[in-house]
Amino acid sequence: MRTSTVRRRLLATTALLPVLALAACGSDPKIAGAAGAGGPAATATEDVVSGLAKSETAAALLPEEVRKAGTLTFGSSFGAPPSAFYADQVSKKPAGIDVDLSDAVAKLLGLTVQREEAAFETILPALDSGKFDVGTGNFGVTTARLKTIDFVTYIDDGQGFAVKTDNTAIQPVTDLVQLCGLTVGTGAGTTFETTLNSRKNVCTDAGKKPYEVKAFSESGALLTGLQQGRVDVEMSTINGLRHQAAQEASGTRFLGEFHRLDVGFAFKKGSKLTPAFQAAVNQLIKDGTYERILRKWGVADSAIKESQISPPEHA
Repeated sequence: MRTSTVRRRLLATTALLPVLALAACGSDPKIAGAAGAGGPAATATEDVVSGLAKSETAAALLPEEVRKAGTLTFGSSFGAPPSAFYADQVSKKPAGIDVDLSDAVAKLLGLTVQREEAAFETILPALDSGKFDVGTGNFGVTTARLKTIDFVTYIDDGQGFAVKTDNTAIQPVTDLVQLCGLTVGTGAGTTFETTLNSRKNVCTDAGKKPYEVKAFSESGALLTGLQQGRVDVEMSTINGLRHQAAQEASGTRFLGEFHRLDVGFAFKKGSKLTPAFQAAVNQLIKDGTYERILRKWGVADSAIKESQISPPEHA
C-alpha cells in the first residue's frame, strides 16, 4: 500500500506489474483478479466510472463550502494491486479499488478529486492537520483509530499471512502463538504492526521464544525480504496477499485469513463530509456500479451490503 522508486523497480522484477499480474489470471491477459478471490473479473481496463451522473440527493449532503469549491484533496497511499497502484509506470496513472471507488464517489457528488500521494503512515495524522480532506490506503477500521478518525466503509478486507511457496512448515495462522520464534515482516504504521507488537506476550506466556517484528515502509521491500528469507512470514491485507500469491513469479503462498476488518475512506473526527460519502457509496451499491468495480479487481467476496459511518471494529 505504498510506493517509491524502489517499489517501482521491485514491481518490474517480481512480476507484480499489472500486465504480468493480469496475465497470470487466465489465458486472456486482460483478465484481472486472483483466482478464488471473488469470482470472474471484468477487464482491468474497463471504465466503470466516467459514465456516472451526479446524484443531487447525495451531493445535497455536502457542506455548502465544499459544493462551491468543487474539489476535495485526497491523501492516497500507492503500492501493490489490487488496492492502489500505478498501472503505467511512465505516466504514473493510478489504478485499483481505492482509485475507482474514490473517482466514482466524486462523480456522484459532483466533485473533482485532487489526489496527492503520501506515505501510508503519514495520511491519518495529516487529516487532523487539515492537509487532506480524505484519506485512502486500504485503512482498516479499528477501535484505536476510531478515537481520532471517522470512516465511511466501502469494503471488507482484513489481516492475513503469506510465506514462500516452498515453505511447507508454516500452516494457516489461527493464533499468533504459531509465530513464536519466527521473524514476521509487515508494513510500518499498519494495523498489522500494531497487532503483532501488542500481542508479543502470547509467546512468553506460552514459555516460547517471542517472534520478531520487522516493519517495512515499502511493500516491495517487504516482499523482497520474504523472498530472500530475511523474514519467515508476511502479514498484510487479505486481498493484497491473495493477489500477490496468484502471481507465480512472486514465489509466495497465501496462508489464509486471520482477522477481518471493515475498510473505509478516512476523515478527521467529526468531519461533515461523511454523510455525503456514505450516501454515494450506498448509491453505487444500489445501482450495481460497486459490484462491477469489485469484480473488475477480483475481490467480489469482499463486498459489503451497506456503507456505514465509523462502525465498531469487527470482533
